[in-house]
Amino acid sequence: MTNPKVRVETADTEAAAWHARLGARNVSTGAIEDFFTWRAEPANAEAYRRVEKIWADTGKVADDPEIARALEAAMSRKAGAASSRGVPRTLLGLAAVGAAAALAIGAWAWQQSRTVFVTGVGEQRLVQLADGSSVRLDTASRIRVRFAGDRRLVDLERGQALFTVAHDRDRPFIVDAGATQVTAVGTVFDVRRDGATVRVTLVSGAVDVTPEGEGRAVRRMAAGEQTRVSSNGLDTQAADVEAETSWTDGRIVFRDTPLRQAVSEVNRYLTAKIELDATSLDAVPVNGVFRTGDRDAFLSTASQVFDLEASPGPDGSVRLTARKK
Repeated sequence: MTNPKVRVETADTEAAAWHARLGARNVSTGAIEDFFTWRAEPANAEAYRRVEKIWADTGKVADDPEIARALEAAMSRKAGAASSRGVPRTLLGLAAVGAAAALAIGAWAWQQSRTVFVTGVGEQRLVQLADGSSVRLDTASRIRVRFAGDRRLVDLERGQALFTVAHDRDRPFIVDAGATQVTAVGTVFDVRRDGATVRVTLVSGAVDVTPEGEGRAVRRMAAGEQTRVSSNGLDTQAADVEAETSWTDGRIVFRDTPLRQAVSEVNRYLTAKIELDATSLDAVPVNGVFRTGDRDAFLSTASQVFDLEASPGPDGSVRLTARKK
């Protein structure tokens, strides 16, 4: 049976060749007839449409210095080689068009490989990947996508992300978060990096979590679980999935969360931070739901519930201290 992936690649190669050939100054009637015969096959027609789009899109990256240098080098090599062999100028023009077509495809692939996605403090972003998967990035996060032939790789360089993975049994979806690796086929899961600690929360499906080190024990997770990977090893517990993924709806859910931890969580979405100067209240539990980035609502609630005083700082920060009796 013919491999469909091979056929697509062949069609794309032929389409690029036809695009270059038809771009020549003189094209014979026979060549045009051959082209229409070739394009009558739906896969070829679709491939030619892609090449035309790539050719048009190449103009969008023409100002990129890396692309400009590559184009200049390619044309210089073609011109030098043709001159040394005494190739007629018309054929040189055709070769130049062919090189440009190939470079257009290369430029498109090069542009597609620049898949680094970043969010600033307080920002969220939904990224649609080429395989049909999606990634929702939380505040101050950064990922790097590197799709290969037999696997899909994403480096979570910092922050937090919710992955909704398109099912593809032959191409596992792998998230590297520092020394921790999370492998899925088709599932929904959340990964968060806090320094050397990584938390994986599984919403649906199944994932394998693999820590760093020799003899690494793979932990298979089930939906509704959270695995924490730290210097102490792996710890898997039942998770409050709604609370752990509430950030995707722009909410922070606190359920018996220590006040110090709650302040730290609110600060993830703020450029002007909250400083808690009341160590005796570090561990008191906080319950409630707040909008991400809504500093005033959290300050107001914390001040009233825990009898704290909010004092603005010169840098825009706010300090919470115990009220003087």
